[in-house]
Amino acid sequence: MDDKRHIQVAAGLILREGRYLIARRKVGVHLGGLWEFPGGKCEPGESLEDCLRRELREELGIEITTPVPFRVTRHEYPEKTVELHFFRCSILDGQAQVIDCEDLCWVIPEELAKFEFPPADQPLIQALQGL
Repeated sequence: MDDKRHIQVAAGLILREGRYLIARRKVGVHLGGLWEFPGGKCEPGESLEDCLRRELREELGIEITTPVPFRVTRHEYPEKTVELHFFRCSILDGQAQVIDCEDLCWVIPEELAKFEFPPADQPLIQALQGL
């Protein structure tokens, strides 16, 4: 029987002028120091879309357009299974700020390979690069 935790995560593919917004995870958290598409874990009873709105408000201080589902990936870590739900969206209000992350960067898809992302993000990065 599989007794690993199963975690649902919502992440935003925030596109502006051909560049995606990525954020560096805080040191000291799971996969700290790696880059990611901003978002986070769903709370019990919370929809993926509401989760994404809440996480982006808390982490970056932004409000987003209606999230549009793009891709779902699943990754098995030794201690947990993560199901990542990626949504396309844009900034509706606010300016992305470093609030609950280490750093932010706007990058074109070809530049994504220069940043270290968690293994769960690799299928998405390849899709965005057209590989």
